[in-house]
Amino acid sequence: MSPEKSGRSLLALAVMAVLTTSAADAQDLDQGKPAPKLFADSCATCHRSARGLAKGRFSLSLYLFLRQHYASNSGSAWALTSYLESVDSAKGGPSRAAARPSPSTTGTSGSALRPPMPVPGR
Repeated sequence: MSPEKSGRSLLALAVMAVLTTSAADAQDLDQGKPAPKLFADSCATCHRSARGLAKGRFSLSLYLFLRQHYASNSGSAWALTSYLESVDSAKGGPSRAAARPSPSTTGTSGSALRPPMPVPGR
């Protein structure tokens, strides 16, 4: 066999070996992460808070959107979906209406930012 033919044979064997070996298994970087961590890693860059992101959306449509655009697998997409829905349904601190003082607590019907008495010396 000539050196040229043996070189080609060796090259052909090398190419076949490369093509037939299995590729390295892809590693799922989201596997085992809790949903708040997934949100922090994937969504917090654009969204300051998870509150309101699931409002008015069906679970399935939210899941499909997250699966297509943000999650690396279906488990992560379901975890994010559940997390976003739980944040919206959870009772957080006082509502905005409850946080404002009522006119009866300020002593007058005017703004709470105005002093109740005139400022002396004016």
